[in-house]
Order: sequence, then C-alpha cells, then structure tokens
Amino acid sequence: MPQPVLKMEGISKSFPGVQALDNVHLEVLPGEIHGLLGENGAGKSTLMKILSGVYQKDSGHIFLDGQEIVVNNPHHAQLLGISIIYQELNLMPNLTVAENVFIGREPNRARFVQWGKLHQQTRELTDRLGIKLSPTATVRNLSVAEQQMVEIARALSIRSRVIIMDEPTSALTENEVQHLFNIMRGLKAQGLGVIFITHRLEEVFEICDRITVLRDGAYVGTIDAKAATHDQLIRMMVGRSVSDYFSKEASTPGEVVLEVRNLSRTGTVDDPTASVLNNISFHVRAGEILGLAGLVGSGRTDLARCVFGVDKRDSGEIFLNGQPVDIRSPRDAIRLGMGFVPEDRKLQALFLSMSVEENASMASLGGVSRFGFIQGGARRHLVSEYVKTLSIRLASLDQQVLDLSGGNQQKVVIARWLALRPRILIVDEPTRGIDVGAKAEVHALMSQLAREGVAIIMISSELPEVMGMSDRMLVMREGRVVGEVMRDQATPEQVMTMMTTG
Repeated sequence: MPQPVLKMEGISKSFPGVQALDNVHLEVLPGEIHGLLGENGAGKSTLMKILSGVYQKDSGHIFLDGQEIVVNNPHHAQLLGISIIYQELNLMPNLTVAENVFIGREPNRARFVQWGKLHQQTRELTDRLGIKLSPTATVRNLSVAEQQMVEIARALSIRSRVIIMDEPTSALTENEVQHLFNIMRGLKAQGLGVIFITHRLEEVFEICDRITVLRDGAYVGTIDAKAATHDQLIRMMVGRSVSDYFSKEASTPGEVVLEVRNLSRTGTVDDPTASVLNNISFHVRAGEILGLAGLVGSGRTDLARCVFGVDKRDSGEIFLNGQPVDIRSPRDAIRLGMGFVPEDRKLQALFLSMSVEENASMASLGGVSRFGFIQGGARRHLVSEYVKTLSIRLASLDQQVLDLSGGNQQKVVIARWLALRPRILIVDEPTRGIDVGAKAEVHALMSQLAREGVAIIMISSELPEVMGMSDRMLVMREGRVVGEVMRDQATPEQVMTMMTTG
C-alpha cells in the first residue's frame, strides 16, 4: 500500500461531562475516497473538527504525507492542505463565484485586485472540475449543487491534499448527486484524499474505496467497501443487527380527524403568479400515517405549511373532527392540537443558542406556567420525561442544543411536540441527516404515536421510507395530488411512475 496522505492515530477528545473521542484511528490513502460512518454522536464531526483545526485534540498524532503536524486553527489547516466542506455551506452569498473561491488571496498589483487574472484563475479551476460556472455569477443565485462546486473549487485553489465532504448530498437531486460523484472521482484521479461523510449507505457502496466506522466516540474498524454488506455496516455502527429499517405495524385507523378540501395557493418569491398548490383535497384518520410522496418541488412541503398556517392559502377549507376551522397561523394550529416538525430543523425549528430544556418546552409553556410565570421544576420534569422516552443523548438539560448531534437535535424537536400531546402531527423529512439507529428510533416512535391514536402526516424524499411507514400514500406532482395508494398495494415502480409522469 502507498504511504497514507493522512494518518490520525490515537485521537482522544473530551468535553465537560462527555468523552467525545477515545483512541480513534483514521487513515486515508492518496487517490482514495474514504467513507466515514457512524451514528449521530459517534464522533465523526468532532474528529473532522480536530483535523480542520476547529478543536484541539487532547492526545494522539496526526500525519500528513508522513510528516507529523499540529493543526492550530482552520486557516492553518488550509495552509497545510486540509479543506472541509460542511453540510451548511460556508459561502458569502452577495459575492461572486471568483471572489468566494479566492477570498483573501485575490491576485493584486499595487494593492488593486487584478480582476481579469482572478476570473481567469477561477475559470481554470472550474474547467478542471468539468463544471460550467461564470466567475462573475453571484453565489446567492446559484443552486445548492452549484454552491458546493464553488466550495470544491476553493479547496482546489489552496492546493488541498485532503478534502473532507460532510453530508454533501443531503440537499441534492439524484442527477446532482451523480455529477458530484463524477467530480469526486476526478479528485481521486488527481491523487487527492477525499473523506466522505454520509448517512446514505447506498452512496457509500457506490463511491467509496474503504470505510471507517466509529461508534460512541471509539474506533470500530476499517473495511474494504467492495467486501462490505449493508448489514455488516449497520452492525458496526449500532452494535446490533437492524434487519428491518421500518418498524411500522399494521393499524386500524379510526375516524377522520383532519380533512382538507380544495386547497389552492399561488405565488412564490420568484414568481407571484406561479401555481404552488392546485385544488388539493385529502383526509387523515386517527391512528393513521398518511405519507406524502413526490419529487423535490412537487408541493409536499408547501401543502404542510399551508395546513399548519405557516403560509397563507388562497382558497380551500380545513375541517377538524368534521367541524370547519380557520387556521391563519401556527398559533391557531397549535391551539387546535396540531404539531409540525419542519424539514430544516436548524433554520425552522431550533433556537440553537438556547438550552435543550428551553427548546423542548417551547410549545407547551402554558402547561408549566402559573400566573404568567414559568415553573422551573414543572418544566424540567416535563422535558426530562421526553428526554428519557426518546433516549436523547446529552450532558444536561442546560446544554445548548447547538452542541448536540443532528439526530439528537431532531429528537428535541419531536419532544417539543410530544410535550403538547398533539392529535395531529405533521413530520417533514423526519429522518433527514440522521443515522440508521436514530432512524429506527424515530420510526418506532411514529408507530407508537399512531397506535395511541395520533393522526400523522409524513413527508419523505426517501421512497423506501415513505412506502415502509405509511398506511396510505398521496403522490404529488407539480402542486397536485396525482394518485392515492394503499400500503399493501404500492410498488416502488408504480409510485415512481406517478411521481415522474403523473
């Protein structure tokens, strides 16, 4: 085997009350795409933050091209040739592609930027990546996939030897994922080491050469991707075999709880006349999980937001238990016993600088208050109950939710609505960006809530998930419901055909 471009030996790191990493190893070869897997909270992000200079290790050694290095800070990591592309892209939206790629390193003469040379160097990088991006395009006008290309171009511009990609495919379409994979293969051909972090096992088998697995902050092992199996990886990640991803049990739905008739909505940020939702009608029963299937842009999330009162509907009626209701805001929906777990927990659901206790109790403060004052003991007892029920891993209830793993952040959002004891729960991409073990826990929780009579509307971009968890599915396309399929009658081919052709 060639000398590793990167070698991390015996890396340990602790935070107050938490041993985040304990004697962890990672080795990446030149011209290798190396998968890094593990449940949320396994230590992947902490290890990468040590490598990229965000955190300092407590013990261990890091070698780059055989030479031991100490990474002092993120800027120092870039100088050493280590770049990281986070799931939440780190770009300046109001600057151009060229300005983002060479920020702070623009070619200049007599302290004046040489714009022609800057644009030429940017074009050379984009040509090297095989992508078509104008150096003068403003980043805010680019798609997520194009913004990722800008991040990769910036990494190449600093002559990186190791590029870390943290969940780069989470917000991409299938075609965009394949384009990204082609670029990753190009980086591999150039001799770079690529560390690829994802929760999608099918992507690991498609793109990775070797895979390292972490569990509970410890090193489990490194295996050849070609020799690995799904069950083997899951066993390594969670310490047990997960033969069934979806713990949905057969249920007997009760009476209709929510009914929507002829709901329509027009207007987007870019086009006020665009039809977003067109004459949609549906119902969901107590104890039923109703799945909304469709491609990105089909209107699934827009429908959920209208029903919950986040977005205004132009027309249509909503009935709860057969009675008409007027939901004009989320406050109205909450008062009627509805909860909503949005698709982007960080932007739309969590107060990142506030504690777990404050976040989890946000929707149920009325129940833990007297005379307008929050009763600290009652709130703490309420939140502790759901932290235990959902197995949320944390140091204390006072811990900032920002410091939790993605899966545990998602559980905090779910705990917020469970504390409200909703009759109807809308969950939009409930398992996006969380690991296999946490997915199984969320699925089991949804099944339990359905057994207790909660009506659940679930949106998922993962077809196996929406088919595996739903009692009944509505298929959406271009703002319309184009089909309805029962769980025991659905096939992937049938649902995909409806999603793509109506």
